[in-house]
Amino acid sequence: MTNFSDRKNNGTGSFIAPGFSLSKSSPGESKLNGGGENYDQAEFDSFRQFLQDACGIALGDNKQYLVSNRLRRLMDEHSVGSFSELVRALRSGSNRRLRDQVIDAMTTNETFWFRDIYPFDQLTKRMLPALMAPDKRMYGPVRIWCAACSSGQEPYSISMIVEEYKRQSMGALPRPVQIVATDLSSIMLEQARRAMYDRLSILRGLSAERLERFFDQTSPNSWAIKPIIKERVELRPINLMDSYAALGRFDIIFCRNVLIYFDADLKRSILQKLHASLKPGGILFLGSSEGLAASTDLFEMVRCDPGIYYRAL
Repeated sequence: MTNFSDRKNNGTGSFIAPGFSLSKSSPGESKLNGGGENYDQAEFDSFRQFLQDACGIALGDNKQYLVSNRLRRLMDEHSVGSFSELVRALRSGSNRRLRDQVIDAMTTNETFWFRDIYPFDQLTKRMLPALMAPDKRMYGPVRIWCAACSSGQEPYSISMIVEEYKRQSMGALPRPVQIVATDLSSIMLEQARRAMYDRLSILRGLSAERLERFFDQTSPNSWAIKPIIKERVELRPINLMDSYAALGRFDIIFCRNVLIYFDADLKRSILQKLHASLKPGGILFLGSSEGLAASTDLFEMVRCDPGIYYRAL
């Protein structure tokens, strides 16, 4: 799933890569080590503010990481001659494609199949049986939202769980299941739409049995998700800082390894909107290192060894 951080390695989701660090070279000026270019501190601060405004990530004063090789490629592609020109273009909003590419360039997307496993076990053993109970059949489709879906491994993992549950239920579900998968990154969404994965991606968390059952091999190093899994997932662009009321309400939301990188106020705001997006008693899955902080009035914590999920109050 697409996440953001100014940490060197967060081990979860995505991070802003620290390939080069910004160190002082003279008052009011900073040098990007390894790049050979001097950047005014005010310009870097403006870039940092742009990043926070665009996707909610605050680069700390003492954590000035700027991935110069990624930005330099984009600057060449867009014929941007200097960092100051890049900052002006970003702040003006005149080039949406450049803006989107810079955000994508500043994020690394790390994800794999059935991550942390316990949310998927809970889906199989507890949540799907409850949602498919006879007294729930008139409630319409079961709706699951995968926020920050990155290149698709999480929503397609959920769809595989649903398909396995369907097969255990004599090939039919009492209620259809809709999976909405969203991400800020247009690049990641396009990869998820293609639903094509190389050998390295396939090896990360996917069993041989599921690979054979749910994928078609298209080349020695490429596999495609089968339509029965892919068609259950609807992919849409969403920035978690914006309103997502138009998505409707959900029985279950996966928003994992994202909130940990936001400040307290933004985290609270997003949790409030996630709560409003859940049906009464709906379930929220966060990352294993995330918590509710000041939002305990919105959710009840439920322990499910070895993990935790949250039920909307």
